[in-house]
Amino acid sequence: MQMIDVTAHGRSHPQINSDDQMRLLQLAHDAIAHVLKTGEELAVDKKSWPDYLRRPAATFVTLKMHGKLRGCIGTLEPHRSLVEDIRSNAVSAALHDPRFPQLLPSEFADVEISVSVLGEAEAVSFRSCQELEGLLRPGVDGLILESHGRRAVFLPQVWDNLPQPGEFIRQLKQKAHLPEDLEPPELCGKIFQVQYF
Repeated sequence: MQMIDVTAHGRSHPQINSDDQMRLLQLAHDAIAHVLKTGEELAVDKKSWPDYLRRPAATFVTLKMHGKLRGCIGTLEPHRSLVEDIRSNAVSAALHDPRFPQLLPSEFADVEISVSVLGEAEAVSFRSCQELEGLLRPGVDGLILESHGRRAVFLPQVWDNLPQPGEFIRQLKQKAHLPEDLEPPELCGKIFQVQYF
């Protein structure tokens, strides 16, 4: 189990212990299994979870099949409890990621599930994309780029496939459908970290 610790960039969700990580992964699994079987959302009894997991949190749930991405959906701002966010994002990753067809029940046994709990995204000041490259810590920082109402995010795990900061930024611009040569002040960025399990 790989861990990326949340660092002290702004407020962050308390660290989740290993037992609760396993429970949350099971919750994501059960939420997908339930919706594939019944077509309905799994009910969550929030009282059965520790208080710190009932607090609002932003999460992403990622699905992989045979090592390849099969769905990834999440939230950038906390607006519901962590357990509810994971449940809903797990279902959305399986059924509503526009990049993939809906997950079939026959595929589910081959799916690997991971969860990212986001720390607070912190706006960063940079005068050029080259300067932004120097602010990023590969393998640690996630990045949100925004311009003219368009926004895209890369989780820190994306560094595994895009280890060079320049390419990381270029691909994120592409994901947001932004011009490759776009620079500040038209381009804004936020950096965040995650707890990943």
